[in-house]
Amino acid sequence: MMRIHIFGASGSGTTTLGKALADRMAYPHYDTDEYFWMPTKPPFQTIRERTDREKILRHDLERCSSWVLSGSLCGWGDFAIPLFDLVIFLWLAPAVRMERLKRREIERYGPSIESPVNPGHKQHRKFLQWAASYDTGGPDMRSKKLHEEWIAHLPCEVIRLENEQAVLQHLEVLFQSPVFTNTLKGHPAV
Repeated sequence: MMRIHIFGASGSGTTTLGKALADRMAYPHYDTDEYFWMPTKPPFQTIRERTDREKILRHDLERCSSWVLSGSLCGWGDFAIPLFDLVIFLWLAPAVRMERLKRREIERYGPSIESPVNPGHKQHRKFLQWAASYDTGGPDMRSKKLHEEWIAHLPCEVIRLENEQAVLQHLEVLFQSPVFTNTLKGHPAV
């Protein structure tokens, strides 16, 4: 039984690593975006009401004894902290992360999202500005400062992955980490 939370800035790769780790360990994977946002087309338009997202996430986390949860839930999902056996914090240099986000936005919404005549352009620019402020923002927003304060109060082990690597390299680092292997002792994937 192992419950792992992977989080970091938007564009740091939490969902990608979360899916890969869950696949490798044959665990269910959950992503906080699926709870925070209502399903819409295009996605990420409407925030789900807090009590509803907490209820749905709590249900999913409590019905399985092992899982990987990716994405940030600081503040709204703090009820889950006692469930974590291990937390993995991802950090990337801002320039690398922002380039990833720009590519992802174009893949998701098409190249016209960069055009001011596109109806979604204003929201796109607002999102990128918000994401760019991660490393300099205060604790009142999703920021490195907020995440560092949150990490300081976690009752479980924390592994930091603070460099740009391919997902397979991150997995290799994790599975060679004494913290990871001691926490997962006895799991067949180790």
